[in-house]
Amino acid sequence: MNFNPRDRFFLKAKKENFAARSVFKLEEIDKKYKIFRTKQMVLDLGASPGSWSQYASAKIGAHGKILGVDLSPVTVKLPNAVFLQADLRDLNLKQQFEEHQFVGLFDVVMSDMAPKTTGIRITDQARSFELCELALNVAEEFLKPGGAFICKLFHSDDFVPLRERIKKSYQRFEALKPESTRKISKEIFLIGLNKK
Repeated sequence: MNFNPRDRFFLKAKKENFAARSVFKLEEIDKKYKIFRTKQMVLDLGASPGSWSQYASAKIGAHGKILGVDLSPVTVKLPNAVFLQADLRDLNLKQQFEEHQFVGLFDVVMSDMAPKTTGIRITDQARSFELCELALNVAEEFLKPGGAFICKLFHSDDFVPLRERIKKSYQRFEALKPESTRKISKEIFLIGLNKK
């Protein structure tokens, strides 16, 4: 089957006014594991172009709050979201939370961060692993007990240490390749449920 950038998920996203087709990956994860509820605080890492925040925004409602961070700008406007264009590694997150009135710990930390791909598989996988580790470190510090963690990884041997690390910190570990993931993609989503 040929690669089709305008597949049915692309067209569905356009029709439903989502910023990207990746929204359906998050939707599938949520339907399966019941991640989002009203009034939650959500941290969206690698938020651009904004489709994950769009989905979460609708689920958490007007009394929920989202903070999104990405190197690229997020142009979607959501009444319950604040977006920062920055490198997560250079941000003083605590200071940003205070500045934007995010009080307490987050209910969900989700990361769709991906490296700028080089086409060299081993390099891309190593960079993806580093971003997953970064997201896990953030969740360790800022996700509340009982909270949920979602992270995209380019599948490699690094899957095993990440799985073990998540299993240690969460009651339940899941890995999923959502239906809307392109067949040629090596993406897999790691999910930690019910942080210890």
